[in-house]
Order: sequence, then structure tokens, then C-alpha cells
Amino acid sequence: MTDGLAAVLFDMDGLLVDTEPLWFETEIEVMGRLGAPWTHEDQKQLLGGSMPRTVSYLLGKATKPAPAETVARWMTDGMLERAAAGRVTVMPGVRELLAEVAASGLPYALVTSSERPLAEAVLASTGISFPVTVTGDDVPVTKPDPAPYLLAAKLLDVDPARCVALEDSPNGAASATAAGCRVVAVPSFGEMPEAPGRLIVGSLRDVSLGTLRDLAQDAQSW
Repeated sequence: MTDGLAAVLFDMDGLLVDTEPLWFETEIEVMGRLGAPWTHEDQKQLLGGSMPRTVSYLLGKATKPAPAETVARWMTDGMLERAAAGRVTVMPGVRELLAEVAASGLPYALVTSSERPLAEAVLASTGISFPVTVTGDDVPVTKPDPAPYLLAAKLLDVDPARCVALEDSPNGAASATAAGCRVVAVPSFGEMPEAPGRLIVGSLRDVSLGTLRDLAQDAQSW
């Protein structure tokens, strides 16, 4: 049983900001160094994943191997350069929903698989801020494991079952669900499977604080 909405948890890439095209560009660039092609199907395999998982996948396709730490640096540097160039675009409805949540006084946090330097660069480039941020550096395992969302709930001192998480990828949604959160899913790439406690929408413009409260309240019947 739950007793209403206690906190709101936001993913970053693909949900708050349209960084997936920038990741795709960076992956193509890195794979050029590694001597192998890269496709949108490859990118789809990595949505919502961590840097170690991404690097492992890239090296699995490479014909010119490089040290994992070098590949990770290439990836991070490529994304940081794109963020510094002002190429990070905020998704529709994001600023309005964040403002509504902040004005309500509800606790809220960022929960991303990106490493902290990149998360901070993205937030700085958009002017978006969070009172609490959980990044890929903060947990031993990242999405789809529940660890990131469990840590966010702990830092906010709330029950995960009273949180609503907003996600764009199946990996992220699975992480939030495994932690016990309700999920609003805004698919950015490919299909999002239906699941109990999961509301799938086309855009954050379709989501208000009332939507999140209703989802948390309706959890009592699942």
C-alpha cells in the first residue's frame, strides 16, 4: 500500500535532454578509431546503460582494440565537447514540469547512468539544477539494476514505493520498477513495454504534477 506521492525522480539523457543524437555522433566517432561501423540498432542496445557497459559493447565490435579506459575517455571527452558547444537541447515540457514539482515542495532528484562530470556539464549547459543527483559514479551497478533509484530514495529519505520515476528507456524503467517506484515512461527510441505501475506517454508536455499524484495514488490498487 502507498499513501500518495512522496518524491519525483528524473532520468536525464533522452528524458530531460535530447542527448541521444549526441551520443550517437560520439559513438560513431569512437568506433571510427576502433575500426568498425556503428548503427542505430547498436545505439538502441545501450540506452539507459552505464559507461562500462557502453565501452564493453564498443570494444566487442572493434577491429582495432584500445584500452577500456582510453575508450571511456574518448566517449566522455566527445560528449563534454558537444555539451560545451551548446548542443544540448531540453525536451518539451521539461522546464514546466520541473517548475511545478519544485513549487509544490516535493523532494525531487536526478537519477542518471551518466558519470558525474558529464551530468554536471549537461545541467550547466541547460541551467537546470537538482537538490539531489545520483550518477553512474555513485552506485556499484547502474540501470537496469534498482541501485540508482534505491539510493535516490534513501538520500531523499522517502519510501521508493511512494516515488514516481520518469524515464525514456526500457533499462531505466526496469531499474525504477525493480526499486518499487511507479514509472512515467516517455520512450525516446524504440518500444517501451507495458507493465503494472507504468504510464506511457508521448511527451512530458502530457505530464503534470496531478498526473504524478494520480499514478502514485492508483498504485494502491495494483
